[in-house]
Amino acid sequence: MAARISIPKTAKIGEVIEIKTLIGHPMESGFRRDALGNAIPRDILKEFKCIYDGETVFRAELFPAISANPFMTFHTVATVSGDIEFVWTDQEGVEIRETVSIEVS
Repeated sequence: MAARISIPKTAKIGEVIEIKTLIGHPMESGFRRDALGNAIPRDILKEFKCIYDGETVFRAELFPAISANPFMTFHTVATVSGDIEFVWTDQEGVEIRETVSIEVS
């Protein structure tokens, strides 16, 4: 699964920044059937978190009705330079993690 993350590389302290994320994931509900009539097994992401300076600044609970390749846009305030961590957790508890750095002045 590939994730794409868009954040500014730099920001002024106190500036509101926009964060966009997209992760490649089928988000299969478990209700659909294949060409032979067999149920396609459920495969969904259950949670998304954005962690900045050790604090969760955005969290979303995901459900089977969410489309494939979930895209999210949200805002936070630039406070310190460092890493912003993104964590997607699937129904089995497996985590997909990505980290992006920001320089705050």
